[in-house]
Amino acid sequence: MPLINSIISWLNVKRLHQIELFKKYPGNVQREMFRQLITQATDTEWGKKYKYKNIEAIKQFQARVPLQTYEDIVPYVDRQRAGEENILWPSEIRWYAKSSGTTAEKSKFIPVSPEALEECHFRGGKDVMALYTKQFPDSLVMRGKALTLGGSHQINNYSNQSYYGDLSAILIENLPFWAHFIRTPSAEVALIPDFEKKVEKITRIAIKENVTNIAGVPSWNLVLLRHILNVTGYDNLLDIWPNLELFTHGGVSFAPYREQFRKLIPSPKMNYLETYNASEGFFGIQDDLIDSSMLLMLDYGVFYEFIPMGKFNEPQPPAYTIDEVETGVNYALVISTNAGLWRYIIGDTIVFTSLTPHKFKITGRTKYFINAFGEEVILENAESALMTACNHTGAQIRDYTAGPIYMTDETKGSHEWMIEFEAEPEDLERFTDVLDKALCSINSDYEAKRYKNTTLEKPTVIAVPNGTFYQWFQTKGKVGGQNKMPRLANNRKYLEEVKQLIS
Repeated sequence: MPLINSIISWLNVKRLHQIELFKKYPGNVQREMFRQLITQATDTEWGKKYKYKNIEAIKQFQARVPLQTYEDIVPYVDRQRAGEENILWPSEIRWYAKSSGTTAEKSKFIPVSPEALEECHFRGGKDVMALYTKQFPDSLVMRGKALTLGGSHQINNYSNQSYYGDLSAILIENLPFWAHFIRTPSAEVALIPDFEKKVEKITRIAIKENVTNIAGVPSWNLVLLRHILNVTGYDNLLDIWPNLELFTHGGVSFAPYREQFRKLIPSPKMNYLETYNASEGFFGIQDDLIDSSMLLMLDYGVFYEFIPMGKFNEPQPPAYTIDEVETGVNYALVISTNAGLWRYIIGDTIVFTSLTPHKFKITGRTKYFINAFGEEVILENAESALMTACNHTGAQIRDYTAGPIYMTDETKGSHEWMIEFEAEPEDLERFTDVLDKALCSINSDYEAKRYKNTTLEKPTVIAVPNGTFYQWFQTKGKVGGQNKMPRLANNRKYLEEVKQLIS
């Protein structure tokens, strides 16, 4: 084993032991995390409002503090951004992540406290490497550099009191000095707001480096990596970086992009590892490359609650703790954090695949689904069905969005899929048939509505020209960073916007 790996392994021993402890005692760790958060926030304005000082139990906390959406906390966040302190959290908060987890017109500004930076986001990044090198003790990943595309937003001043930007930009801006020696490009280049200019500069810099790992959102990294190949004239990335071995990805499902990455990096030794790192916190890491589920990280300054999606729209839906969840249930994720988010509905849904330890998969969004006719199609259904359709027809997907076609007096309802293919199927009609049948096989509600075309007719799939979704991002001013296209919608908003671009 190389000396550097021995040193890293020695440094990771304590941390790996801590991870084993929360895997073994999840309830105890989460109860302790809850107590720490409540105690730290007792004298904040929020803590006084909800009398944190005399909260003794989680059930008491749940009964006293209502569930929150971003709209509920905007007045508090705005005051903090203007310079007021001790509102939601006792620490001075100077940084706000401009959330692009959705592409809604109104941006969210998520507080990022010093504790959230150090104990959540940065700890998550270090744990990725700890868990990876545990699996591959002879890895040379730390002998080279990490290529990070970074956000497309500048860090901007707000009332001379705070700053905001894409989460990746905030992380880069606050990295410890030593981290800049193991990543590329420089912070100055990574924070260039113009995406095209940034890609050009990164290309010139990165091809001279020994890049051993890449991190970021799959869709935007594909844009960068293809540009690098076009500029260099090489067939694949191993001709440029022969020691490349790891892509740490998140933000969107990797399933539609896996084959495209395999073509760019044709090596059986290349590894792909998923993380769940949102503006609100770092929540999950894939700790076993054979199992695609992620380990829920329970000691990052986050207290978790879980609302069954079947009861999500009730006036007072039940929220379960880590000790109360079950496998196979679709839950809305609720968090209380060391950045002052309290019982905050993050908007993502997950399903636990294991309880010993707690492993999960992201299934979609609380708002992004298709249920115009009672079919309840969620992102997990869509991704699985599309993968089946691609496998049967040789197609590869670059991006897509889907929504309902509403009933009229003469027609029944159906779904419309607008797909930008990396490789188009030879027979789009067959692709549509396989997609339809796959959805029926994995979603009984969809199958019931499709039975003899009772409610739903066969879906419509439209292949849009290459570059269509990139153009859509340009119209929204959301090129690069962590921006992603809403995959599913219960209305036709995104479908109509894309149609305008190709009409």
